[in-house]
Amino acid sequence: MGSLFIKRKQKQDNFLSLIFLIIKISFSILAITSLIKLGYSSKVRLTRLKEIEDSFLYEKYRFNVLTDKFDDLFSSEGEQRFMKDQDQIISRDIIRVIWR
Repeated sequence: MGSLFIKRKQKQDNFLSLIFLIIKISFSILAITSLIKLGYSSKVRLTRLKEIEDSFLYEKYRFNVLTDKFDDLFSSEGEQRFMKDQDQIISRDIIRVIWR
């Protein structure tokens, strides 16, 4: 009777150990999967932020160039420089009329 009770107790302990092992493995797989997804999401986010930063720096550069050109219009002889720049844009075979 005692031997049967010990075998049953040992069988029950083994069953519980197996269940706890399965639960531990499941949580480990869940944690690893979550870390992989988190790493991928972070990489995508950093890539997007880098693209936004590059676009911002380009637009900032263009803004500074246009601001300098606009400021040059109001400097001394800015109008003549503006007209010379316009001459460069107009093709050679077009009749140019400059109003003064």
